[in-house]
Amino acid sequence: MLNYANSVQKLIEELAKLPGIGPKTAQRLAFYILKGTKEDAYKLAQAIIKAKEKITYCSVCCNLTDVNTCHICNNSNRDRSIICVVEDSRDVAALERTKDFKGLYHVLHGYISPMEGIGPEQLKIKELLERLQKEEVKEIVIATNSSVEGEATALYLAKLIKPLGIKVTRIAQGIPAGGDIEYADEVTLSRAFLGRIEM
Repeated sequence: MLNYANSVQKLIEELAKLPGIGPKTAQRLAFYILKGTKEDAYKLAQAIIKAKEKITYCSVCCNLTDVNTCHICNNSNRDRSIICVVEDSRDVAALERTKDFKGLYHVLHGYISPMEGIGPEQLKIKELLERLQKEEVKEIVIATNSSVEGEATALYLAKLIKPLGIKVTRIAQGIPAGGDIEYADEVTLSRAFLGRIEM
């Protein structure tokens, strides 16, 4: 990389640490920030600092929040008898955008992956089991990704939860909207058939 003033070089290096940001994108972002006003730079810095200081886990569902109990868990209109278990807070946001799910969530903050040294104890599984003892839950919807790790996590959770007498379901997985059948792999096609609904 070209030699820049130390403070510019440091800014580029820090931006390049962000996921999906390579050296050239980091350089563009750095110069965009430098072209802006000092006030804009302070606003960005303050937003980052404030998020790091204020964001914590919801005491109920482990989703990211800036209050003790997140707005979803606090919503009395949600169906408290059904909990959707997801890997990440971004999954909650994606499911909420569909406006189809009216229950509550539980965020695991990852998936089981022995290859990466991630076991059940590194996830928020203990917190989920504690919830199931306190709350009257009729169904757990497992909405982990369809990766090998997501499937392993789903099977592990199902084995833990089924003996509690709670219905355990898995989201249907198949052809994405707008996707072509000819480009889908066999596993995706198989799941599409298994998750089919009556018209």
